[in-house]
Amino acid sequence: MSFCYVTDTAIGLLLLLTNEKARSEVVNVGNPEEVTILELAQRIKQLTGSVSPITFHPLPEDDPRRRCPDIGRAEKLLGWKPKSSLEDGLLRTIKWFLEKKN
Repeated sequence: MSFCYVTDTAIGLLLLLTNEKARSEVVNVGNPEEVTILELAQRIKQLTGSVSPITFHPLPEDDPRRRCPDIGRAEKLLGWKPKSSLEDGLLRTIKWFLEKKN
């Protein structure tokens, strides 16, 4: 799986909408860094200090095994690529949830 921080995605989409060179082109906006769901869960546990167990469940039949965008066109046409690492995005998201909780 790949995860792209919402701000990076929004900037990429705005650039896509306002760039004439990208008109009628298929352009992927996302993060090409792949992580497994297990790796994601482990990172979240580490960053939050959670002791929650990680549980495993069967995947839906039609669930894709890989989700990783090719952002080559976004880089070429828009000069765009995501700036936030997965860890930075997770830290910002965790901070947001903690602020909303309090």
